[in-house]
Amino acid sequence: MSDPAFFGYGSLVNLATHDYADPQPATLPGWHRVWHMTDTRDAAFLSASPGGDGIDGIIAKVPGADWAALDRREGAYQRIDVTDALSAPQPTAVYSVAPHLAVTADPEHGILLSYLDVVVQGFFRVFGEDGVTRFFDTTRGWDMPIIDDRDTPRYPRAQRLSAAERQLVDQSLKRVQP
Repeated sequence: MSDPAFFGYGSLVNLATHDYADPQPATLPGWHRVWHMTDTRDAAFLSASPGGDGIDGIIAKVPGADWAALDRREGAYQRIDVTDALSAPQPTAVYSVAPHLAVTADPEHGILLSYLDVVVQGFFRVFGEDGVTRFFDTTRGWDMPIIDDRDTPRYPRAQRLSAAERQLVDQSLKRVQP
């Protein structure tokens, strides 16, 4: 039996943030991404939810079905089976926001730019500029405040971006923010 897999649609697309085996580009049909703010986290985070035209991401293997480390990393989420939606050859899960989390509208819980940088860098490296455009277009919640923490990143898996990658993030944000 082959190892199960996960579908990553945010920071997990940035392969520099993990070492899961055999990552492959994929699209999860019938889903969308959305930014969430909750009292249990200091900043907004991405989630995937059913309903939408589909989202790009990666599928990677979870060796030996050892979900413990990934479950810790994705602690505010629940694991949902999406094997059928992906027509995957092995059991495949996506992490989606846990339904018990209380939503907040506190602007202190906005989108960390260091987190968004990691996500966009991953999409750029896996899918190119068109993939970055699709990421922004298939993600809801861009009306949240952006917290510029680039100089002192609060996101624990922050990455160094090239000047071109930073410009791509900044230009894309200008396009989608109200």
